[in-house]
Amino acid sequence: MRVSEIIEILEAEVLSGNENMGLEISSACGADLMSDVMAYVKENVLLLTGLISPQVVRTAEMMDIKVIAFVRGKTPNESIIKLAEEKGITVLKSCHPMFIACGKLYSSGIVGRGVRD
Repeated sequence: MRVSEIIEILEAEVLSGNENMGLEISSACGADLMSDVMAYVKENVLLLTGLISPQVVRTAEMMDIKVIAFVRGKTPNESIIKLAEEKGITVLKSCHPMFIACGKLYSSGIVGRGVRD
């Protein structure tokens, strides 16, 4: 599924990274603990989180995650958005709680895989 479709499903606002709109996303990881994200090693992943911290962007960069969706209406500050722009990471903001956001994506075809899958 393309990032542009994910934006529609999550009713998300794009805060940075319009260059990734055509990127294909095949799975998603919803987590507020970045150690959990690091255990979820997959390709073409969307990260959903409510954690507002530069560490989210740094973890995404390290795991080669190109799209972060902040949930629960959380808005990252300008320094986080700027860091994401520097790293080529798209930042989205959705007002949906994480459970609902993940459910919407799952019912639209995005899979979630466990650490052992």
